[in-house]
Amino acid sequence: MLTQKIIKKEFALSGSEQNPDFTSKSWVEVIKQRLLAGSSATAPVEAFKERGEDFVVANDLSTLVRGMNQVAGGNLIDEAHLRTQIEARDAQVDNPFSKDAQMMAIHAARKYRGDRLIRTAKPHKLLDPASGPLIAVKLHILTRKTLGGLHTNLDSQMIGASGEVVPGLFAAGEVAGFGGGGYHGYNALEGTFLGGCIFSGRNAGRSQAIA
Repeated sequence: MLTQKIIKKEFALSGSEQNPDFTSKSWVEVIKQRLLAGSSATAPVEAFKERGEDFVVANDLSTLVRGMNQVAGGNLIDEAHLRTQIEARDAQVDNPFSKDAQMMAIHAARKYRGDRLIRTAKPHKLLDPASGPLIAVKLHILTRKTLGGLHTNLDSQMIGASGEVVPGLFAAGEVAGFGGGGYHGYNALEGTFLGGCIFSGRNAGRSQAIA
């Protein structure tokens, strides 16, 4: 769950092409949206908030919990338990030495000026009406991808369950399992796997040519 202040700064649709403040290719527009657009998030995010079937918006926690249980189906969320957790979190907002993990992460992120201005909302109490409305989003947990892959040798040949090479079968690209290693290790970013794809594809071609 979050507040309007949080959704304004911290919610964005996947892919910069879906965010009008970036597709404008103008830093002036980015700054206007992030700093000068009042309480509203970008138009696509506001549309999801208002009409998305997984979004619940309410001015108070009781109404929010009722909406959350309706969306989730059943009484899965206990209001008293949730309120206790939120109040405990809110009690740490004004403590500069907070040991709350979430608050510590927020303070750490905001030490970088770019995140402070554009990406992270100023710490505030979730139950403060001035920060509202309250918003809840139903999460659908799924596996988008893994950093594993098929077992291959250095010639991109497939290794079977027996530990032996499978004749005539090769793997190249991310399926070869270099996502957690290769050129970039765990610092790999989206788009930087191209080198590993070229490398494993070249090795597959070379080993087949030699064979």
